[in-house]
Formats: sequence, C-alpha cells, structure tokens
Amino acid sequence: MTRTRMTASERGEEVLEAAIAAFAESGYAATKTDEIARRAGVSQPYVIRLFGTKQQLFLTASERVCDRIEEMFRAGAAQADPDSEPQDKLDVMGKSYNAFLADRHLPLVLLHSISASSEPAIGAQTRERYGRIYRVIRELTGASVEETARFMASGMLLTIMTAMQVAGPDAVPLDWAQEILSVVHDDTCAED
Repeated sequence: MTRTRMTASERGEEVLEAAIAAFAESGYAATKTDEIARRAGVSQPYVIRLFGTKQQLFLTASERVCDRIEEMFRAGAAQADPDSEPQDKLDVMGKSYNAFLADRHLPLVLLHSISASSEPAIGAQTRERYGRIYRVIRELTGASVEETARFMASGMLLTIMTAMQVAGPDAVPLDWAQEILSVVHDDTCAED
C-alpha cells in the first residue's frame, strides 16, 4: 500500500483542525498541545514547530472560526437581492449562519475565545474580530446600529443555545428553549 506524503501546509491544516476540535471540547486553558498532536497524528514538538506556542495555535484556531463566520455572512449577503431592505439582507445572512451552528466545534471555539479574553493577546484578537464582524454586517446590509445589534445579539443567543445543546440538530427538547427559538428563528435564522 502506497502512502502519499502530505505537504507541510496540508499537515498544518490537519493540526489546525485537530486543535479546533480539542479547543472546542476542553477550552484554551485545559487543552494540552500533546492532545492536539495525538489527534493530528504528529509529535508534540512538531505542533510547537508549526505554531510556536499553544496560545498562538489557539489564536490561529480562533481566527479560522471568525474567518468562517465572515465567509458565511458574505455568501449569505451575495444571495440577497442588492436592492432589498437591510432587514431582508440580515434575514438571508442569518440563514447562512445555520451552517456555522451546524459544525459544533465552531461555536464552541468562538465561546472559548470570548471566555479566554482575560489573556491579553486572546482578548485583543477577540475584540478586534468581533468588531470586524460587526462592521462586515453593517457594510454588507446597510443595517442601522440598532438592527445590527439585534442581529448580533440573536446570533450570540443561538451560539450559546447551540453550545448548551438546546438548539441545533442534537438539541435536547426543552420547553423554554423552544419558546426562545420560535422567536429568534421566526424570520432571522429559519431553515430554508
């Protein structure tokens, strides 16, 4: 059986995906680089050689998650009628956010990034990226500050509820969660 060798870039991607899964499960502080290495099938020194430090690897994982949010919002906005009202554009973008929520690791890494914000480098990056997502939403939709704030608040609520497993494909059906979701999903993030 012949095995093809991965390029350094491909191996780095594999390590990053393993890191996203590990950080999603254990958070920043509790995740060990040797666990990430084990998941990726490489040595712990190799992980450090690729990313420098655990913090740098976490920052890279968090950056990837925020990039994914922006990609989904841009894709959603591209589907909206350019002449439609800001709320209509927000509705289409909200539907695209479902793909983000469906990948359980992504919302968890986002929340771990927020909770690790007391670490200066992590906090600085998290604040910068959250602000950037806010600006992207406003730029793509022409929505007001109030409309954008409501949209982002609903998105964070859905992110938290997904992390608690009361929203999404593996949701535990709870009355209170269903009541909230009926309001939040009403038009903003309903499945097509």
